Amino acid sequence: MASAQPIIGVDLRVSKRLLWVGDAYYPLQNVARVYTLTIHPRRKDAVLLFVKRLLILGTATVLLSLLAATIDASSDGGSAGVTVLVVCAAGATLLYSLVEMLKVLGAPTHFVLAVETTGPSTAVVTSPDPDQLRRLAHQIAHAIENPQAEFEVRVNTIAISPKHYYFGDNVNMYGGTGNVGMAS
Repeated sequence: MASAQPIIGVDLRVSKRLLWVGDAYYPLQNVARVYTLTIHPRRKDAVLLFVKRLLILGTATVLLSLLAATIDASSDGGSAGVTVLVVCAAGATLLYSLVEMLKVLGAPTHFVLAVETTGPSTAVVTSPDPDQLRRLAHQIAHAIENPQAEFEVRVNTIAISPKHYYFGDNVNMYGGTGNVGMAS
């Protein structure tokens, strides 16, 4: 199953101290980091979440089926309406969980260029040529240091969900003593 998010061509350009990625612009003085990386889908997390949902769904279905059987047995008509409702709801939930897992399992790995700003914004572009992205990272760094630098290239951008991809380690440090690195 291929990724549902399309790859879209956009212009990436630097002009007049602004970095443009499609219609979005970032002032070069606010660019904190430019780097290339490979982002991988969170396949392990997706399978574990599916198993967790499956266990919860199985337990809930058994309990609700027992309750529904008791209700159905005590009703005058002896209909199995509540049991059918429980089974239909469980089937729909199972189908939803399976589709969510398959979206992540079928998502491709992407080599990307990420541009982080001093705020919460990050721009991510991709290309079939990793060397093009590495050159772009150097060109953007050069443009940060040289206000007169300008260039324009065509790259791809992707719409991805951060909950489906692993972007690397997220480290938050508070305070200035006793920092020993990252524990796995």
